[in-house]
Amino acid sequence: MPRLEGSMVAIVTPLKNGAVDLKSLRELVEWQLAEGTDGIVPCGTTGEGATLTAAERAEVIRTTVEAVRGRAAVIAGAGSNATHEAIESVKMAKELKADAALVVTPYYNKPTQEGLYRHYTAIHEAVRFPVVAYNVPSRTAVDLLPETVARLAKAGAIVGLKEATANMDRQVQLVEKVGKDGLAWLSGDDFTVLPYIACGGHGVISVVGNIAPRAMKELVVAARGGRFSVALEKQVALGELNRMMFVETNPGPVKAGVALLGKAAPELRLPLAPVSDANLAKIRDAMVRFGLMKLA
Repeated sequence: MPRLEGSMVAIVTPLKNGAVDLKSLRELVEWQLAEGTDGIVPCGTTGEGATLTAAERAEVIRTTVEAVRGRAAVIAGAGSNATHEAIESVKMAKELKADAALVVTPYYNKPTQEGLYRHYTAIHEAVRFPVVAYNVPSRTAVDLLPETVARLAKAGAIVGLKEATANMDRQVQLVEKVGKDGLAWLSGDDFTVLPYIACGGHGVISVVGNIAPRAMKELVVAARGGRFSVALEKQVALGELNRMMFVETNPGPVKAGVALLGKAAPELRLPLAPVSDANLAKIRDAMVRFGLMKLA
C-alpha cells in the first residue's frame, strides 16, 4: 500500500448533463499526477459522494484507480451514517482495488463516542481493509475525540485520520495519545497545512489542490522538510485562494474554479446550486492574482 502522506487532493466529480463525466475525471487525475499530487481521494465531500448513486461511486472509484495505475495512493470515499451501508461501501472500495477507504463519522445520528468506536470496529471486522477516519464536526454534528481515536488505533480499526477541526491543540493531543507515527495524520483544512504538519501531521487532503496542485505540493514539501519560513510564505500566498474555495458551500466554488481552468464543467448535483455571479467574479479574480489564469 502506498504511504498515506503528502499532498493529496479531494478530487471533484465532473458532471455533464446530470451524468458523471468519466473522460474529464481521467484527464483531471492525469493532470494532478503530472503536477506532483501524492494521492487522489474520489467520492469525498468535494467529490459529491453523498449525492452519487452506488453505481456512480463505483464508476468514479474504478476510473480513478485505473487512471492512477499505482502512481499515487487512492483513498476512496466510503462513509455513511448507517454502519451497514458504510461496510458495503468499504467492501466496494476494496473490490475496486483502492488503497484505503475514507470513512466519515456518521452524520445526523449524533452517536456517542462508544457508538463511533463500534462503528469503525464493525467496519474493520467485516472488511479488513485500511480505513482512514474522517472527523469533520462542522458537517456531521459529531466529534471523534482523541481518546476514541486512540482506542481505534489500538484495535487496528483505522490506519489514519483526516482531521478537519483546524484545532492544533487537538492534533497535539492526538500525537500525545497515539504517537507521531501511530497513524497517518492528514489535515482536512487547507488553511492550516503548515501548523498541522508542524504538529506532527503527515500531509493534507486538499480542496484547493483541485486548481492549484503544484502550489499545494510545494507547501507540503517545504513544511515536511522543516523549511518553515518558506512554507509560511506559501501558506500565506494561498490564503485568498483558500478563502474563495469556501465563499459558498464546498464544492461549488472549487468546481467553478476547475471550470474556469477549462478542465471540467461547473455542474453540481442538487441540493447544491451554482455559485452566484458575484462570487464567481471573486473566484476568478483570486485565481488571476494567484497566477492560475490571465485576465480575459
